[in-house]
Amino acid sequence: MQMEIRAAAIRGIDRLIDDLGGDGARLLAEFGVSPRDLDSEDGLLPTATAGRILRIAAKKLNCPDLGLRLAAYQDMSMLGPLALAVGNCDTVGEGLDCASRFLFVHNQAIRLSREPDPERYAGVGAVEYRMLHPDIPYEPQTIDAGLGQLHRILITMSGGYELLGVYMPHPPLTDESAYAKFFGAPVRFNAGQALLRVPTKLFTQPMSTPVNPELRRMVVEYLESHYTDPRDSVSTMVRSAVSRALGTVPARIDMVAQWLHMHPRTLQRRLAEEGSSFQAILDDVRKNSAHRLLTGTDMPFSQVASLVELAGQAALTRAARRWFGRTPTQVRRDAKIGPAPNGVARS
Repeated sequence: MQMEIRAAAIRGIDRLIDDLGGDGARLLAEFGVSPRDLDSEDGLLPTATAGRILRIAAKKLNCPDLGLRLAAYQDMSMLGPLALAVGNCDTVGEGLDCASRFLFVHNQAIRLSREPDPERYAGVGAVEYRMLHPDIPYEPQTIDAGLGQLHRILITMSGGYELLGVYMPHPPLTDESAYAKFFGAPVRFNAGQALLRVPTKLFTQPMSTPVNPELRRMVVEYLESHYTDPRDSVSTMVRSAVSRALGTVPARIDMVAQWLHMHPRTLQRRLAEEGSSFQAILDDVRKNSAHRLLTGTDMPFSQVASLVELAGQAALTRAARRWFGRTPTQVRRDAKIGPAPNGVARS
């Protein structure tokens, strides 16, 4: 599976190349990329291609600190809609968790996470930037740029923070003083990890700018409904697709397979390998949706049946008896006095 990255992740590389005496547009064209792609909010590149662009540019321009320089050209806007979700969290830690959850929207091959301090000092934690996919060539320039961008984003979120140290997985690509100047902290090379060591109090620090919780909620809902993490299991991806389709378009395996860019037989085989099936997932999604509509709304039973793709109220009654051992009327009546039936996820 080819991992992709938003082209905005290397936004500014063309201008940086120009400033260094090269021809940014021409170099990008060698990879089938134009400067317009980098400014687009929808443009995507194979992750490996983005890494090669940085490596070749650094070599041609004899600029070994190109990744750090690119990070200095960028800000949170390169994250697109994710920047709105992250920037409107209440604390820096919540912003990092939000970024970790949805980073696949920006870069499918990277994971961001809060971790314990590798040096085990009290009151110190770490933010790790980790490459996940083993088939993507390791590009040191990409790591320099990514960790540099993370550092600058933390500055924006916090209004300025105390960076205690930096771990780089590779040897220095240029004089170590260039790293020390960029990060303003000691840098340890060949560390086997890419991370920033920070005081744990940073995670509870409020965002440096006013936040809008309603905007954050809207953006998170948009990200949840429009994007699926490609690292999820096939069962999880199918469940997400069926949940989005139910009540709006027919939740059929051929349609879901098309959304996931698979042949229906391939999809069935992959689900079977995970011990599941399309019909079992569809039935479970219907069950949970029906329970939510029965217990959380006063919607007529005929409308509930329609929204969970059952052929009328009688079909809903038969399904409810199978799912819950009760009729829809009993489920609705008992909702306020008892817990949800086993296996039902409350919304």
